[in-house]
Amino acid sequence: MNGANEPIVKAALWMLVALASFSLMAVAAKELSQSLGTAQILFFRSVIGLLLILSVALVRGTGNLKTRCFKKHLTRNFVHFVGQYGWIYGLGFIPLAEVFALEFTVPIWTAIAATILLNESMSKARVLSIALGLIGVMIILRPTTLTIHPAALAVLVSAMAFGLSHTLTRSIVQQDSPLAVIFYMCLIQLPIGLMLSLGNWCMPSGSAWFWLLLISITAMSAHYSVSKALSYADAMVVIPMDFLRLPLIMLVGFFFYNEALDGFLLLGATLMLLGNYWSLKRERPVGSAP
Repeated sequence: MNGANEPIVKAALWMLVALASFSLMAVAAKELSQSLGTAQILFFRSVIGLLLILSVALVRGTGNLKTRCFKKHLTRNFVHFVGQYGWIYGLGFIPLAEVFALEFTVPIWTAIAATILLNESMSKARVLSIALGLIGVMIILRPTTLTIHPAALAVLVSAMAFGLSHTLTRSIVQQDSPLAVIFYMCLIQLPIGLMLSLGNWCMPSGSAWFWLLLISITAMSAHYSVSKALSYADAMVVIPMDFLRLPLIMLVGFFFYNEALDGFLLLGATLMLLGNYWSLKRERPVGSAP
């Protein structure tokens, strides 16, 4: 293996793990939505995730779980819970690929939230990225020709919540470890999911436990793998790789759920990718590694 290309190859391998994890997580959520409420899915995912994180903390040391900004964690996780709720709710009603495509608007809302909350400048590149992203959303939803499913709007609200959540995370990781971010995510969202599901409680049985375990593991492996990929190559390389999960999930939806292949959806998502890529390219610091 060429030494210069080795980091790129490692990044690509980690992104393959991420793509598989995101796809399996979406399938698990779709299967669970047939028997469990969205809040209950998030409750059990938090329980299993908390057990997994505590196991890791026992090995690496509980010092990684300390926080100096608990109030920020509270705010972030109320917002993040809204994001996860809308994402899982959407998976139960609209095609897998449409959920993933609308999720690609997250960088738009992150840029807007960062401008408002972190006083980051709104560059021309970001304005172009936002414009292309919004055009992409219009192409995907086609509001003038079709009735927009409420679940699609829920996913769009989810993307906005994720954008705000990402902005808050950028502020938190300056003080706390990434493991602490995940730990408080599960710890704070667990009681929220429990309270919202008590009125419509349904004890999981049979294959539901398998899907709950899968969604919990893949949620962590997906984000861990993306982080590892970014440690070997910068976002200019990783972001286009991440886009591959859209055609992958389109094939999963086509073969396993009889979901139609939508060219407009792919076109809209491509515009979002181009906007994100252009913004990254224009804003990358001069002299950074290719």
